[in-house]
Amino acid sequence: MTVRVGFFPHNNSLFVLRHRGILERRLPGVEWVDLRTLPAKPPVDPKTALPTLHSDWLFEPGGYDFIGTGFTPPVTGLAHGRDLVYVGISGPRVENGRLVVKPESPIRSVADLRGRRVGIAHGSWQTTLVLFALERAGLTWSDIEPVDTSVHDGPSAFRSGDLDAWVGAYPALAAVEQESPVRTLIDTEGLFSHPSLWFTRRDFAENHRDELTEIVRSLQESDAWIAANPREAARYFAEDAGTTSTADLDRWEHALRGRPFGLNPVTDEFLTEQHHAAELLAANGLLPRPVDPRSAVLPWLNDLLAPQAAR
Repeated sequence: MTVRVGFFPHNNSLFVLRHRGILERRLPGVEWVDLRTLPAKPPVDPKTALPTLHSDWLFEPGGYDFIGTGFTPPVTGLAHGRDLVYVGISGPRVENGRLVVKPESPIRSVADLRGRRVGIAHGSWQTTLVLFALERAGLTWSDIEPVDTSVHDGPSAFRSGDLDAWVGAYPALAAVEQESPVRTLIDTEGLFSHPSLWFTRRDFAENHRDELTEIVRSLQESDAWIAANPREAARYFAEDAGTTSTADLDRWEHALRGRPFGLNPVTDEFLTEQHHAAELLAANGLLPRPVDPRSAVLPWLNDLLAPQAAR
């Protein structure tokens, strides 16, 4: 059978796996689907909704059977009635990015964000980071002006002053830091674990265990290679961006060295964190209903990822 695997640069593991040829040896019929080539969905108002792109394409023709993203998309999919299941999670990616302001900014704490323009890649882990930070400060989503920014326009909007605060992620954050200092308003560490995670449709997991097992094993093999060869892995990302300058390679290598690689079982701590995020997203009007992520766990997948099951 043909197995369709989605990929894009923001999930570093799948992006590198696409270039390594490992999965093709295990699943000769695999087809790779670049998310960036799929038809765009209508934009959503970041004040009132979340984009559903990543989970939608698991269930729509021309999409894929398996995908990896950041923290928020699976919760979004579950809240929109998508019958998806978690496959695995990475370790905490607390060094991946943080909420920053310019050094001269009058914003001294998260409480000062009231009425301010905050740049985020909306629908990603960045939405959850800001929402958790607001909750800690006693604020809600309606207290800020969220601005949906991409990895390309976020840095320029921050530099120009169009944003009062910005959730920067590496390597884009590194490029900004090399030009001028930034001040950290809140770190990811201590706020939430921010793992990468992988998920699929329930019917695919239940009916194609062998194929899903090969995807997991291939990711484990490829992730081990990334951890041992971050400079070589960085070249895939730099070449995709159309440059292989030393500075770009350095930024990507720094980003990859700061991220944990490997797939781990879904833990109670992670599910508790996802559940809290789902409650906050729903309470702030960004989801149509609250959900319990524990409904999206299959025990056999956790057994597959348990340390004693690795091979």
